[in-house]
Amino acid sequence: MRRALSGLSLAIIAVGVLVIVDAGLTLVWQEPLSALYARHQQNRLDGELRAAEGTAPALADRQTLAKLRTQKRRMAFLARRMRIDLSDGKPVGRIRIPRIHTSFVFVEGTNAGDLRLGPGRYRDTSLPGLSGTTALAGHRTTYLAPFRNIDKLRNGSRVELDMPYGRFVYSVFSTRVVAPTALGVLRSVPGDRRLVLTACHPLYSAAQRIVVFARLVSSQARGAALKA
Repeated sequence: MRRALSGLSLAIIAVGVLVIVDAGLTLVWQEPLSALYARHQQNRLDGELRAAEGTAPALADRQTLAKLRTQKRRMAFLARRMRIDLSDGKPVGRIRIPRIHTSFVFVEGTNAGDLRLGPGRYRDTSLPGLSGTTALAGHRTTYLAPFRNIDKLRNGSRVELDMPYGRFVYSVFSTRVVAPTALGVLRSVPGDRRLVLTACHPLYSAAQRIVVFARLVSSQARGAALKA
């Protein structure tokens, strides 16, 4: 009995130590268990996205692309085609933010399951290559915490979105803290192609949202959009 109680005590102590370590890592970096899951999912999504990038458009789409004489129009056409086929949790593109050393595959959708995979695109917003606002949400403390440090972005910080049909470069011009219900920040502004990034604020709280606004400064065709 004494041995059994001793073993149980050691097990309880070990669990307690693990909980403390987990909490400590979450405070200074990110929650480690969810990070392992998200890393596995990111590897899977990267493979799926690479496969999609290597797949030629359907014959009818290639015929349409051949009639479009500018890269801008070809990127817009491919963005519209992609939007039709997207579903929640599917890889959409890659986001890179050099200032905060962020690089992730982002997915379609912003529900809880989607955001466990990586940053997610708000479904009612635009895709890069089309007019309007493209908006992404991401975690700050769990599931690899892709947007943990977006509060460190400054005016002029660069954000890149790589889509199968183009690379889009944005420049940050504003940051705001708003209520979770302030969905107006996602609206499109006439004549403005912008990117909006959102995350819970402050760290370890969902009381508010931090919102980063960036404006498109350049785009470059990729894949099928390159072919005249």
